[in-house]
Amino acid sequence: MKNIFRTLFVVHFLTISCSCTKSDDVAVIDDDPIIVTPMSDQEILDLVQRDAFKYFWNYAETNSKLARERYHVEEVSVDQNLVATGGSGFGLMTILVGIERGFVTRAEAVGRLQTALTFLENADRFHGAWSHWINGTNGNVVPFGTIDNGGDLVETSFLCQGLICIREYFKNGTPEEQALALKADDLWKGVEWSWYTKGENAMYWHWSPNYEWQLNFKLEGYNECLITYVMGAASPTHPIPAAAYHQAWARNGNITHPGMRYNIPVVFNYNGATGNVGPMFWSHYSYLGLDPRGLTDQYANYFTLTQNHAKIMHAYSVANPVGWNGYSDACWGLTASYTRNSNGSVGYTDHKPGNDRGVITPTAALSSFPYTPVESMKALRFFYENPEWKDRLIGVAGPYDAFSPHHNWVTKRYLAIDQGTIVPMIENYRTGFLWNLFMNAPEVQEGLETLGFSSSQHGF
Repeated sequence: MKNIFRTLFVVHFLTISCSCTKSDDVAVIDDDPIIVTPMSDQEILDLVQRDAFKYFWNYAETNSKLARERYHVEEVSVDQNLVATGGSGFGLMTILVGIERGFVTRAEAVGRLQTALTFLENADRFHGAWSHWINGTNGNVVPFGTIDNGGDLVETSFLCQGLICIREYFKNGTPEEQALALKADDLWKGVEWSWYTKGENAMYWHWSPNYEWQLNFKLEGYNECLITYVMGAASPTHPIPAAAYHQAWARNGNITHPGMRYNIPVVFNYNGATGNVGPMFWSHYSYLGLDPRGLTDQYANYFTLTQNHAKIMHAYSVANPVGWNGYSDACWGLTASYTRNSNGSVGYTDHKPGNDRGVITPTAALSSFPYTPVESMKALRFFYENPEWKDRLIGVAGPYDAFSPHHNWVTKRYLAIDQGTIVPMIENYRTGFLWNLFMNAPEVQEGLETLGFSSSQHGF
């Protein structure tokens, strides 16, 4: 009888709380978190996806309908019109999952996406690239730093990953959907990837109309930027040479590393972490669309690379070499996020084994579901079902960005780039949905082949 009651209650919950109501002519997902335990694996996956989806639906920037850089539950006016370009790309992909999961209707999503893509069409661009931050009220660049007031190619590549998925999803739909697909295609093809090589066999992160190449950030060695080279090689309008990938990104083969951590090969030399691993987002941002399963080139098997990264991160948290209270088999995951500074204030840092402040970031484990499903499920249940933490950690759009069991600390804040990987990566674990959309794009396959990749999963 208990199991029957639980099943009926959860079915009722999924029926009423995933429906949409109208507020100012905008569909809104019910904000009230309803957590019923114990849940089945599928029920709790549905719940966390629905919760994280709300960040990009209920809490989108009001004019552009793109992703707000951040949302502070206790300071809702903070940066309320600041749009995150990369986070918006993750948000586009999240909305596609929302359609598939029935969180919103297809028509509601098309209307929302039309507004978003029209905004991008009219926003400031710099040789086709968008800036890191955009003013959601007028489309103007918001400087990320004094001399970082122009194109951000890496953030643009995260956005274009989403644009290609939009195009592939809607290209055979209604006339309205096909027009949306065409707009996404035009936006992606307008990026001048080749400009950002400076004529060299390399790609550079930034260009400013005022400061030109002063930041001089060459994309070389392993970090979160693999997708930028894939996009550059895939471009049918402004492609980069394959030599840029091999000479700069792969450092003429020196990208590989023979080291082990917890008896697990690290595979690549992570930038700034020789012999160790970087923050977990390095195995998330490029792989929302790029499918690492069966993906190989002369340097690595990319599923081995990403899975080992997650396994090492989990093993590190279990070993807990610094001795933080609360780290465990179920409470794990280090990545870039809000953090607790030594004086108790809130900051931001790239948590990793070489920079461990005792802060756990839920997206690190949740977005690793394709790589570590057992370990990630334990973390998901800890976040939602642990009696000490669930009421403090789960907010209006899912788990808050970061918390520290050692310091008994939670920040009631969200970041687009952290919430934005949860829904897509869990969906890729469950169905491969976004991986299939992106990898089936003909120019993506051509670009990957140009760089020397093959994919047994996708037949090239």
